[in-house]
Amino acid sequence: METFSELNIKEPLSRAISELGFTKPSPIQAQALPILLGEATDFIGLAATGTGKTAAFSIPLLQKIDPKKRAVQGLILCPTRELSLQVAGQVNLLGKHLGIKALSIYGGAGYGDQFKGLRDGHQIVIGTPGRLIDHLERGSLKLDNVSVVVLDEADEMISMGFREAMETILGSVPRDTSNIWLFSATMSPSVKRVAENFLIKPEMVQVNKTEMLSSTVHQSYFITAEKNKPEILCKLIDGADDFFGLVFCQTKALVIDLTRYLSENGYTVDCLHGDKSQKDREIAMNRFRERKAKILICTDVAARGLDVKDVTHVINFSIPRELDNYVHRIGRTARSGKSGYAISLVSPANRYLIKRIEHVTKSRMVEGSLPSRKSLAAKKIGTILEKLTAQTNYKLAVDVMDDAWKEAISGMSSEELAGRFLGIIFPEVFGDEGRPAMQRADMPTESERQENGRANRRDRGERRGGRRGDRNDRPGRGDREKRFSRRDRGGEGRRSRQREV
Repeated sequence: METFSELNIKEPLSRAISELGFTKPSPIQAQALPILLGEATDFIGLAATGTGKTAAFSIPLLQKIDPKKRAVQGLILCPTRELSLQVAGQVNLLGKHLGIKALSIYGGAGYGDQFKGLRDGHQIVIGTPGRLIDHLERGSLKLDNVSVVVLDEADEMISMGFREAMETILGSVPRDTSNIWLFSATMSPSVKRVAENFLIKPEMVQVNKTEMLSSTVHQSYFITAEKNKPEILCKLIDGADDFFGLVFCQTKALVIDLTRYLSENGYTVDCLHGDKSQKDREIAMNRFRERKAKILICTDVAARGLDVKDVTHVINFSIPRELDNYVHRIGRTARSGKSGYAISLVSPANRYLIKRIEHVTKSRMVEGSLPSRKSLAAKKIGTILEKLTAQTNYKLAVDVMDDAWKEAISGMSSEELAGRFLGIIFPEVFGDEGRPAMQRADMPTESERQENGRANRRDRGERRGGRRGDRNDRPGRGDREKRFSRRDRGGEGRRSRQREV
């Protein structure tokens, strides 16, 4: 299948697909759509985030829905409220000419609008497992007429602790008149058990991991001590032409610390983590989508299902605990054929994880080089050159200069005068105020050399069966950089216990 026009679908649905600009199907769509638009069947689709799974199940689901029937006919389970809202938005865009409406149901929001939507007869319901269970128990959600149940990001729902809720919902669906379509990035043992228990002779499509990763995403990594990561992150942001990206952290505490650090250093930044209310999450997402915040810092689970256009960078402040999450993370950039950058900050002790990622993704990561201080400074001052030349009120400033001013600048060249003012405007680049002045990019800092040495000694100690602690990481030495080190220390490679809805 080369184009969507080859599909035998209803004209209103075909028109909506064209209006959305869909022309060439992605690999998962090309393989799944002919199956799901055919005879009724259970189905397993394995593909990563960002590969077009939503359209792969939404198009055939809409094809099967009866617009005249005011009852829930399609049910889509999502791991998070953000993904639920985004899937509902996509379904409504695709179904607008069919007269089919989708309703999003999730926790953290009031029941009033959800009760009303269910009474009004929305044909497709998209929701998180916990809130769907609530509606089932209240009797406000009826599944008698459901013909298709979609499990979107099934591996994530299970890892977040929703397996029981999923199974309860699946057990409430009339299996003799319905089908289950399971979509997941991985076929973990838990996902496999759900499939074996509830799916009947499913058709299966798997997109290889090499196909899961966009060919236009540039993957790189930087080896650096934990406590130097915030400054390295700033250099990467400053060195980008137009940074608009996501920064992933392991814990909510680290998200909060890093957001504060960047905000204090003049960056437009917001964050997502499990302690944020739904209203605050929506505010943060709107700020990011509207580019009022160019940087969004988040945990893996809080960011599940984010779909924001034209994200230029995904930065792993540390390698994710579950390496499959690496594919989920970097799938948020380099979409729709556009290029993007996936950058990982890796501590010396965890350098071995680079090889593991390359093995899992069947792709190559390159060690990056930081932009030089000179190039960053040139980029900084370039941002105000246009404002300087466009300034028309400078004569008013000249008029108020007294003799002291005139005497002070009389012996200065124009370059010196401009340089002095640039030093005042950008102290983080040209002076010692604010964020520490940037080091030469081609030389490791003294702290990096010390940390590399300590990491090597720790590695040798581990091989001998004993691990020596780093004095600088002990409690009581709590400056900002060491707080970052403690927040993230040991985070890479460990199993997450954090759950968010």
